[in-house]
Amino acid sequence: MGITKTEIFNKQQNRLATILKALAHPARIAILQHIIKSQACICNDLVDELGLAQATISQHLRELKNTGIIRGNIEGTSICYCIDEKVWTQISNELSGFFASFTPVKNWC
Repeated sequence: MGITKTEIFNKQQNRLATILKALAHPARIAILQHIIKSQACICNDLVDELGLAQATISQHLRELKNTGIIRGNIEGTSICYCIDEKVWTQISNELSGFFASFTPVKNWC
């Protein structure tokens, strides 16, 4: 597999690709949907909710956290995660702008 030459793309293109990569797994989508549905920080209920191993869930949480989509707070012996509202709004705006940039052209293809 070739090396991705991210330096030839602008900051916005790289950021959007990073966000979409973080969202590009059904387990991560399920985790985000669970957090949104809960309307609260979630701690240890993802294993029961998703039926995945704790190590697998931790891996997915790490990816989401590295992108900034979620943030974690230590509560006792566990880490509780919630959506980072500021980053979520930025992502929403970036994706909306990306999709809004397309204007259909009659007889294009």
